[in-house]
Amino acid sequence: MTTVEIEHHLMRIGGRGVDTDQRMPIVDPNDGSVVATVPRGGAEHVDAAVAAAKSTFESGVWSAVTPQERASVMRRIGAAAHAAADKLVELELVANGATVRQATGFHIGYALDHFNYFAELAETYSWQQAAPSSTSPALSESVVHREPIGVVGAIAPFNFPLLLTLWKVGPALAAGNSVVVKPDERTPLSMLEFARIAEDNGLPPGVLNIVTGTGSVAGARLAAHPDVGKIAFTGSTQVGREIMRLASDTIKQVTLELGGKGPSIVLDDADLNLAADGVLFGCFLYSGQVCVSGTRALVPTRLHDEFVRRLVERAKTIVVGSTRDWDTDMGPVIDAKQQERILDYIRSAEVGGATVELGGHRPEGGQFDRGFWVAPTILSNVRNDMPIAREEVFGPVLVVMSYDSDEEAVAIANDSDYGLSASIWSNDNERALSTAARIQSGNVWINNAHQINCQVPFGGYKQSGLGRELGPNALDSYTQVKTVQLDLNNDPGTKPFGILLSHAD
Repeated sequence: MTTVEIEHHLMRIGGRGVDTDQRMPIVDPNDGSVVATVPRGGAEHVDAAVAAAKSTFESGVWSAVTPQERASVMRRIGAAAHAAADKLVELELVANGATVRQATGFHIGYALDHFNYFAELAETYSWQQAAPSSTSPALSESVVHREPIGVVGAIAPFNFPLLLTLWKVGPALAAGNSVVVKPDERTPLSMLEFARIAEDNGLPPGVLNIVTGTGSVAGARLAAHPDVGKIAFTGSTQVGREIMRLASDTIKQVTLELGGKGPSIVLDDADLNLAADGVLFGCFLYSGQVCVSGTRALVPTRLHDEFVRRLVERAKTIVVGSTRDWDTDMGPVIDAKQQERILDYIRSAEVGGATVELGGHRPEGGQFDRGFWVAPTILSNVRNDMPIAREEVFGPVLVVMSYDSDEEAVAIANDSDYGLSASIWSNDNERALSTAARIQSGNVWINNAHQINCQVPFGGYKQSGLGRELGPNALDSYTQVKTVQLDLNNDPGTKPFGILLSHAD
């Protein structure tokens, strides 16, 4: 029997590979096999990474160079990463269960394109802006400066490991910051490789540091560290609350991109074939493990049965299988814990009166006897007060609910703790736009889903997050504002000093 050697990947701190005595396994969700290991970093490794980042920032080797120079290095890094795209795709899908089609197009393709967008922003961003001259309280001129914060901490999720990390690292680097990343312990491989590529292509050592470890130890220390001036986090709302609490002790800036429970509103004039395919895409992409998944389908009562029939008919054509097969549409979920959590939600919904129209179980036989699989699942007879309709399941589960008027559809859509994404399906653009205006969500797509455009802001209402990522103002969250005011009146007699000081003749 041949023994396959498992590669061990080191952390990156201060430009050096760093190991520990303890290792964490990287598991392939396809079959549950261990495919690699990484060090289990602790608070001391976060401290070392922050120290390296702070020292590098203060040296000016990155923070003091011109935005144009930073943009040039970032473009060089982006080009090298594009050349290594196949390796990055493999590192991503081997750990998080994305299909090869999805990992190539969304996970890695988007990530590298968006990184180049942040490089462009470094050159076009308004680093200094003159304010209008003022005569009150004194004749003066003012200039508003945007400056880097210093050390930025980034905590990333498992589902889009490189993309959602670069949404933080890209603007942070463009602004001149140094960065410490704590990737999800299950999916750190693609970001570790990107950091190596970055240093090989001009990024000074210590500017980008990667600490692998658990969220409860390494992530918590990074969020609370007094020398970290800003923390950016993508993940669950529950963990986001803890990140805010930890960050509050040092009043650091926080950006949070959290959970969602996206409604897909099918209006009564929609093209039902288009809407059915779009709703399925909105829910089942990456096995429903996307924060902007449209997991609640809202359908007119008179169209409910027909639309459910179309959903089930089309969903049966979804090919579930090996992530490395280009014909596969949907792969496994991330791990056994998440698999059981999803199935528990389905069982609870059935007990509460929901009807399983499709799926609701783990596929059986062959490759499905290993790994972490959940069949595409569609539930009808779901009420909006059920946990499966209100809580983020993060799996391939679509619930269908009916409504009797546009007003009721909007009310159901907005009756949620979340407000990250929504989709509207209609042949009447004016009606769809009017409906979109009433939806409490940071992202509303009409006749489409998962339209992530780096040129517009991304983020959520309510408990879906705080702040925005992407868009032309993406660097705002990674800079501090300084106003420099020059007093143009040199006559001491006109100064306001007399309010405090009396002057003898």
